[in-house]
Amino acid sequence: MKTKVILSLLLIATVLTFSCKKLLTFDISDSTTTTVDANILPFQLPVEIPTPDITTNSENEFSQNNTNVDLVKEIILKKLSLTITSPSDKTFSFLKSIEIYISADGEDETKLAWNDNVDSNAKSIELETTKSALDKYVKKDKYKLRTKVVTKETLTQSIDIKIDFTFQVTADPL
Repeated sequence: MKTKVILSLLLIATVLTFSCKKLLTFDISDSTTTTVDANILPFQLPVEIPTPDITTNSENEFSQNNTNVDLVKEIILKKLSLTITSPSDKTFSFLKSIEIYISADGEDETKLAWNDNVDSNAKSIELETTKSALDKYVKKDKYKLRTKVVTKETLTQSIDIKIDFTFQVTADPL
């Protein structure tokens, strides 16, 4: 009798072990650059800054992490930061607030990240990020960013900014 109970428990444990797939969680990082041109930003008014389309490498990233696009459960933005790359002595003193939106072909635009109280002394800042699922954008071959800023001073020289972001992917394994 004891043997039957032990065998039954082992069988149940084995079935549960192999029938419950553990979800994968991994990060995908991307970056792009944009330039804030001197003398084109009106003081204290919202203005859009052009940002190039971003070609994703998501299919390759999924494959490297033992999953594929059809098995992705959720993608969220984990982190988005901005760093001034040129001129080397410039800080974000010119920036009052920033909002970044994401869109893709056939998808509505979504607010991705923002900072309404930019640290004037910083050369690098982190933005608040949306908690919305971003699967429909990151699964595509490319997506677009739209950046809206409000300045608090007139720029006399152009500023190059690097945008780094990290998406957290949750997916079933292959």
